[in-house]
Amino acid sequence: MTMQAPSTTPSTSPSSRRVVIHDPTLRDGQHAVGHRLGAAQMAAYARAADAAGIPVVEVGHGNGLGASSLQIGRAAIPDSVMLTTVRQALTRAQMGVFMAPGWGTGDDIRRAVDHGAEVVRVAAHCTEAAVTERHLGLVRELGAQAQAVLLMSHMTGVEQLAVQCAQAVCFGAQAVGIMDSAGHYLPADVCERIAAICAAVDVPVIFHGHNNLSMAVANSVAAVQAGAGVIDACARGFGAGAGNTQLEALVAVLERMGHWTGIDLRAALAAADVAEQQLMDRPAAIDSVAVFSGLAGVFSGFKRPVLAAADAAGVDPLEVFAELGRRQAVAGQEDLIGVVVGELRQR
Repeated sequence: MTMQAPSTTPSTSPSSRRVVIHDPTLRDGQHAVGHRLGAAQMAAYARAADAAGIPVVEVGHGNGLGASSLQIGRAAIPDSVMLTTVRQALTRAQMGVFMAPGWGTGDDIRRAVDHGAEVVRVAAHCTEAAVTERHLGLVRELGAQAQAVLLMSHMTGVEQLAVQCAQAVCFGAQAVGIMDSAGHYLPADVCERIAAICAAVDVPVIFHGHNNLSMAVANSVAAVQAGAGVIDACARGFGAGAGNTQLEALVAVLERMGHWTGIDLRAALAAADVAEQQLMDRPAAIDSVAVFSGLAGVFSGFKRPVLAAADAAGVDPLEVFAELGRRQAVAGQEDLIGVVVGELRQR
């Protein structure tokens, strides 16, 4: 069933501005459990999120449509089962999906929309928005809401991010924004970047935070203050590395600030309980490795494979993260982890 898209256009009054919460618990959270979420787990959380009035529930393999593979991890169930399961569980919320060219294809987008996806995010490395053109056009043709997000956004400058977002809008993106994929930002970094993007585009601006330096909620608030209208957040912060912006905490903070999310806070707290009890091996935590990887600017999804490879080889995982940071490794370069570990072992 196609549902009316929630308005993501901010009003002129900062004290009453609508902030749309986009919930990737059932996608980004997959990183924390090796992409092993099953259908019953997804259905349970989707029902709870829907009951809370969360407007968009994103679902999929941690790396998006078509990404299930030996290289980065096999999903427990196929994309089609995830999509069917979550769509059936939602009565009010829109279903969102994430797709990165190179892992996913146009056919994956078509199948997702056929299964009821109403919001499709096309992702690209922060300097490579050009790769989104064909897929954003396809999403528009299929009648879904087309969004574009730039990954590892700390790896380029403020002006370049604004240029790349403006380019994505020209390709048909109806919302654009940045992901702090490594949990590297501080609030001032976010303010500067979001303000520049807002000045460069006339569509809602997105911010997606990670919590490696314990800044995810603060950074998300900074994004709202700088003009962002769409903020990503996950129940209990369930996500890659140290986790994502914690949804229920963010809703409470925004409520105190006078921003409207349309989410029932008590029901969101109940949904977070469902996530902790039914989705997680353990709650998201800012451990020593998470802090160091955030400082090094390494993709948060590398945490589990780095720890496994470092432990097997008897090398210091912090040294692995330091070297991956020096090499500016990005998502999709998981093979580089083994190379770095092998070199450190020989030293």
